[in-house]
Amino acid sequence: MSWRKSTYSSGGEGDTCVEIAELPTQIAVRDSKAPHRATLSFPTPAFTALITHLKGHPSWNSESP
Repeated sequence: MSWRKSTYSSGGEGDTCVEIAELPTQIAVRDSKAPHRATLSFPTPAFTALITHLKGHPSWNSESP
């Protein structure tokens, strides 16, 4: 399984993030500071919907005050 994290996590306090791994029908998510601990798995469509929702939320928009 190949894990990756957002490029946004590399600056500042970037040690507080999650990593994802793309599987055939699911997205696995884990804590980057504790990769040996529990992993959550979400159906790909549900994870995609979550990310789409979060990207549209004003508090996640880098141009918001």
